[in-house]
Amino acid sequence: MTTTPIKTAVIGYGLSAKTFHLPFIKALAEFELSAISTSQSEQVKQDWPEIDHYVSANELIKNCDAELVIITAPNDVHFDLAKLALENHKHVILEKPFVTEVAEGEALIALAKQQQLQLSVYQNRRWDGDFLTLKKLIEQQRLGEIKHFESHFDRFRPEVRQRWREQASVGGGILFDLGPHLIDQTLQLFGLPEAITAQCETMREGSNNVDYFNLILHYPKHLACLHADLYSAGPNRRYIVKGSAGSYEKSHLDPQEPQLAAGLGPDHPDWGAEPAELYGYLYQEEQPQRIASERGCYQQYFQQMAQAIRHNAPVPVAAEDALWSIKLIKLAMESSRLGQTLSLKQA
Repeated sequence: MTTTPIKTAVIGYGLSAKTFHLPFIKALAEFELSAISTSQSEQVKQDWPEIDHYVSANELIKNCDAELVIITAPNDVHFDLAKLALENHKHVILEKPFVTEVAEGEALIALAKQQQLQLSVYQNRRWDGDFLTLKKLIEQQRLGEIKHFESHFDRFRPEVRQRWREQASVGGGILFDLGPHLIDQTLQLFGLPEAITAQCETMREGSNNVDYFNLILHYPKHLACLHADLYSAGPNRRYIVKGSAGSYEKSHLDPQEPQLAAGLGPDHPDWGAEPAELYGYLYQEEQPQRIASERGCYQQYFQQMAQAIRHNAPVPVAAEDALWSIKLIKLAMESSRLGQTLSLKQA
């Protein structure tokens, strides 16, 4: 039996929409793009002439025929737009971060349950190939008992750019941009920590939000160190994981983002495959072993979301999970301000 495609509307037409969402809506049979809202009206009409175009996100939500709305607008309007979409009986995918305040997330979760609608947050890096590889190594006990976990998402951007992600005082900066990726992956591997110690700094001249962070999540038998800065000009360190049976080290980021930017999609034969020279290494008593990276598969997020909408299966990323990332970001900012280690009981 053929399932009717899910009519989908996208709010925003920036990097997130064009790189991380629209290629999957176009490629996957489970979805049908029906509308986009953006101030770039002429560009959208040229790129997507057959769909409905709206300048106003509110008008799109109120008037389009979509069942699902994907929100890629600036972080500080996530709550208002998601609330309006749920009130207008539409399922919602929010680009990370979920929201900028914990109370907003709690309100959206309650509203989605009341409306019997699906609400999810696009934590796509659960489907990074290097993360799937590390997760498999841990599950197979090839590292033994984990003693030290280090995860990086570093860049070289010493000058402040004129972009909302770098300019916004509410929900801007790399703690809200990159922090949710690192935190969500860590919680997927180890669950909630007992406490957090954080340094959240503004280092670049002219910056008005966090552009450097170092978070230490305290677990009963190990520490998880999550780091991002904008002064890393060399190859990107990704993971350093040490255990009682060995360690795993990986550099460079998952290839799916550059593949999407280059026009490759999930139907391409090379999709999600990392070149062998970028594989990570497993170090044990014998010679180092190069570990082939699993294939990345962002499309699985959308396929699972389709199952949630059509068959009431679990959403790929629960809003409750994404809310913990916001709670930990808020606790990290407070830890940094006070110069103290804070218990999760204070979140």
